[in-house]
Amino acid sequence: MRFLLIVFLSLSTSFVSFSQGFKTAAEFGFFGGGSYYIGDLNPAKHFVYSKPAFGAIFRYNLTTRYSLRFTATYGNVYGSDAASDDPFMVQRNLSFKSDILELAFGVELDLFKYRINDMKYPITPYFFYEIAYFKMNPTGEMNGEDFSLQALGTEGQGTSLNDKNPYKLNQLSVPLGIGLKFNLRARLAVSFEYGIRKTFTDYLDDVSGSYVDPDLLAAYNGSLAAEFSDRSINDNGLSNVGFNRGNSSNKDWYAFYGMMITFKPFKENICDMRGW
Repeated sequence: MRFLLIVFLSLSTSFVSFSQGFKTAAEFGFFGGGSYYIGDLNPAKHFVYSKPAFGAIFRYNLTTRYSLRFTATYGNVYGSDAASDDPFMVQRNLSFKSDILELAFGVELDLFKYRINDMKYPITPYFFYEIAYFKMNPTGEMNGEDFSLQALGTEGQGTSLNDKNPYKLNQLSVPLGIGLKFNLRARLAVSFEYGIRKTFTDYLDDVSGSYVDPDLLAAYNGSLAAEFSDRSINDNGLSNVGFNRGNSSNKDWYAFYGMMITFKPFKENICDMRGW
């Protein structure tokens, strides 16, 4: 993480220094699309639990090939064992949903020369990488009411049942993505974009470790914590205590995808630098 941050800051400083003395272009835009997650309750299927997402973007074009970008995006992620075709997951019977509020800053690299208000360079594929802060809050539903799962400590976090502290609701992620942008007319453009986020938490879905004793958990955190900790469909009457509730070796991911409309409020162009 420290290495990525150093590389990112070094590149950003280089680009800013390189562009000094040249006219710049700023773009503002709006994003609409979808969001989903990959984790213990959805190990591999992309797009299947998509929910609506929206946001805004600001681009600062350093050259015809490089831009700095700032994005603010809001979405929702969701997962349910009941919808799985894996018998183990169906029997486990966990589910969650969480709002995601993300603020990200990064670099966008165009494969071709591109200017938003110049039909000489009207279209390009691109890719981007960012550093992001995001806020999550996984909740579970019972009897039509949503409950914050982090506060319940469903795997005994913060008690003698688990050596982990309660997980943080404010996290960092590394967004990586690709897109295609093209001009509609002077100073107006459209982008289609997909970006997946590597997180550093396994608790976006509140599932990671092992089952703990529900009676002891109820004594620590209340009966509601015990109910949410184990919702399995258990016909044999055997205890799940000590067995895996999730896979702690893999961190969770989430993704945003969709379309952006961007516009350039100022008429100045970025300099068409030779070799860029």
